Amino acid sequence: MKPVVTKPPYPKKTSDISRPPRREKRSDGPATGAPRLFKRPRAEDGPPARANHRSTGSSATLIYGFHAARAALVAGRRNFIAMHATEAAANKLALDITRAGLQPRIVTTDELTRRLGANAVHQGVLLEAGPIEPIDLSEIVDRSGIVLVLDQITDPHNVGAILRTAAAFGVDALVTTTRHAPDFTGVVAKAASGGLDHVPIAEVTNLARALEELGQMGYFRVGLDSEGPTSFEQIALPRPVALVLGAEDKGLRRLTRENCDALARLDMPGAIKSLNVSNACAVALTLTKLRLGGGLPPI
Repeated sequence: MKPVVTKPPYPKKTSDISRPPRREKRSDGPATGAPRLFKRPRAEDGPPARANHRSTGSSATLIYGFHAARAALVAGRRNFIAMHATEAAANKLALDITRAGLQPRIVTTDELTRRLGANAVHQGVLLEAGPIEPIDLSEIVDRSGIVLVLDQITDPHNVGAILRTAAAFGVDALVTTTRHAPDFTGVVAKAASGGLDHVPIAEVTNLARALEELGQMGYFRVGLDSEGPTSFEQIALPRPVALVLGAEDKGLRRLTRENCDALARLDMPGAIKSLNVSNACAVALTLTKLRLGGGLPPI
C-alpha cells in the first residue's frame, strides 16, 4: 500500500490576495458649497494674477483690520478694487471674499506693515475700495428717529468710536462737515469696526444751515454741552431728535448753539464730571433710546 503524500497547498495568486481599498486622490478643489481656499503663490508659480476690479486711483479708500474689512465686504456698498491679505486671513474671509467677486493677493504680515505703517493694527487684511457716497439730508430715512451731528470733531479715533456706537444703536445718519473732519478711511474705519459701512453719512458745507434744515424736517435739536443749563434727563425729548456733539477742546460753536432747540449737560455722579466725546455720545444715545422707548443693543 502506497503511502499517501499530502501536498502543501499552492500559494494563492496575487490577484486573490485581499488588498486594502485604494485611497482616492485628494482633490485640490473646494467641496460643493465650501468657500475657496487661498494659498500664497510659490516662486515657480510665477507672478500672481491681478485683481479683476478697476482702480479708482487716488480716491481709493484703505480699509484694514478684520472686522472693518469684513463689514465692507458684507455690506457691498462700495466698488471693490483689491484685497491684500495673509493666507490665514484670506481663508478666514474666504466666503465673503468670494461673494464679493475678489481675487485676493496673498501677502505677508511684514508687507502689509511696510505699506500701512508700524502703528496700523491691520490683522493681516487690507481692502482697497471706493468711498461710500455721502447722502443728502433729505435722503435720511427715519427708522430709529435719531440722527447724530458732529461739530468739527477731527480726531479719527473719536469719530470712529462714534460711528461704531451709532451702528450699534441703529442711528439713522451721521451729519458732519466737509472741512474740519477726518477722512473716512484708515484709522476711522478701523476704530469704527464696521460701523462706517452701516451708518449713512451726510456731509454739509455749513453746519448751522444744516441744523436749520433738520429743524424744518421736524427734528428736535439737542446740543450736548458740559455747561448746559439743563440736565439731559430733564428736557422734553420728542421724536425725531438730532444729538449735536462738539469737539472736546472747543465744544459747540456759537452758531451751532444758536441753532439748537435745547442745550443739555450729562450729569455724572462721580468725581469726573466730563466725558470723552465718544463716551458722551454712548451715554446720550442710551438715555435717548430709553426715553423714546426703543430697545438697547445687546452688550
